[in-house]
Amino acid sequence: MDWKEILRRRLATPSTEKKSEQELKDEEMDLFTKYYSEWKGDRKNTNEFYKTIPRFYYRLPAEDEVLLQKLREESRAVFLQRKSRELLDNEELQNLWFLLDKHQTPPMIGEEAMINYENFLKVGEKAGPKCKQFFTAKVFAKLLHTDSYGRISIMQFFNYVMRKVWLHQTRIGLSLYDVAGQGYLRESDLENYILELIPTLPQLDGLEKSFYSFYVCTAVRKFFFFLDPLRTGKIKIQDILACSFLDDLLELRDEELSKESQETNWFSAPSALRVYGQYLNLDKDHNGMLSKEELSRYGTATMTNVFLDRVFQECLTYDGEMAIQELMKIHGQDPVSFQDVKDEIFDMVKPKDPLKISLQDLINSNQGDTVTTILIDLNGFWTYENREALVANDNENSADLDDT
Repeated sequence: MDWKEILRRRLATPSTEKKSEQELKDEEMDLFTKYYSEWKGDRKNTNEFYKTIPRFYYRLPAEDEVLLQKLREESRAVFLQRKSRELLDNEELQNLWFLLDKHQTPPMIGEEAMINYENFLKVGEKAGPKCKQFFTAKVFAKLLHTDSYGRISIMQFFNYVMRKVWLHQTRIGLSLYDVAGQGYLRESDLENYILELIPTLPQLDGLEKSFYSFYVCTAVRKFFFFLDPLRTGKIKIQDILACSFLDDLLELRDEELSKESQETNWFSAPSALRVYGQYLNLDKDHNGMLSKEELSRYGTATMTNVFLDRVFQECLTYDGEMAIQELMKIHGQDPVSFQDVKDEIFDMVKPKDPLKISLQDLINSNQGDTVTTILIDLNGFWTYENREALVANDNENSADLDDT
């Protein structure tokens, strides 16, 4: 049969009748039921798979769930104790130093003992499981600098280990005061930490117990002023460890701390007493608080009212424009052009946006201290404006002294 005949017969065959609307709906429902059943079966298998994924979120117990809160508190305490036991103690650190000294690789650089990678690994094998984390190629490479023999300094490595142990110890100590268990300290948590730390700091032995509350307040304020700029009322423990404030505070453990170091340390007894004395001198009505008028007498009493207004807008108070140009008039100085000052400040800071200066611009410029002093204090502004004359005068005085 040729193709023409085949085509003719197919064209002669009557077409299939169209399905009714009801038949189409029934067919659609059958298909839906079939596919839904298949999908449901697959979903059941998928749910079984999900059960193998470990749980990563646990709801915090509510205030009325006392038993759950106690359970969580105890479990955190046990966890922190276990982590504390994993740290090197003094005896283990002494043993580590003995092993490093025994395996040093000559020659020494001056009086500094060195160790190569081969001996480094040998010490790691003998030092015990607690030290395993420190004896890695990554740590060795981090401390490797310009030694022609490919060695690292034993002292630098030991200081690295000591620093790591200290950080972990301090983190555990701070975490014990983390009531919420969320990795941050509230103001009351940090107050409790510092209050209980005071007896362990020999440099604070002379403080009267009646002064403890003021001392704790001044110490906590420094942490929160710099580490909580958005005024959230809490600070990450990580941020506390990353900044230098805790180092300064714990420096007071040194019984031989020099007088100069005490003077420059915000947390020392002399610094706290100096702040307390300034506060008492400003508080003329002795009500324990400073009014705007009382604060205006701070230092040389040359802070602008604009600055004082901003201070009281930012700080919590229990009561209730002068610019630099007007202060200069009052003190008998010739006022300068605001436009000139503005241009100088913008030239110093070099902000991204030429029409405004952001906080980040000030930080990046490293001129924040100068700019702030210019804007809030007349003496600071005068010193900046006359900086060249002052330098020249200092040079002349130095030359006179050399001649004598």
